[in-house]
Amino acid sequence: MEILMILVIGVIFTVATYLILTKSLLRVVIGLIMYGHGAHLLFITLAGLKQGAPPLLGEEAVAYADPLPQAVVLTAIVIGFGVTAFLLVIAYRTYKVHQTDDLDQLRGSADE
Repeated sequence: MEILMILVIGVIFTVATYLILTKSLLRVVIGLIMYGHGAHLLFITLAGLKQGAPPLLGEEAVAYADPLPQAVVLTAIVIGFGVTAFLLVIAYRTYKVHQTDDLDQLRGSADE
C-alpha cells in the first residue's frame, strides 16, 4: 500500500510543479494547493499506514494507531485552508486591478 501511495504522491508533486511553472496566476495557486495536499499525504504515508485500535483507556488491543501524525496533518490542513483563502483573495484582487492573470504581463517591462 505504501508503494501505491508514494506513486500517487509523486504524480501529485509532478502535476503541482507543472502548474506552478505555467503563466496563469490561478494555476500557480492551484499548484501550491496541490503541493500542500501532496505534503500531507507524504507525511501520513511516512508515519506508517498501520491499522490498530484508537488509543483510548479501556481499549485492549494488540496494536494502537499513532494519533500524533493525524493531529499534525489535521492542523496543517486547517492552516492550508487559511493560506488558500488568502492566496485566492490576492489573486482575485490582482486580476481586478490589472485585468489579467498572465504572469508575464504582471511582471511589467524593464523600464519600470
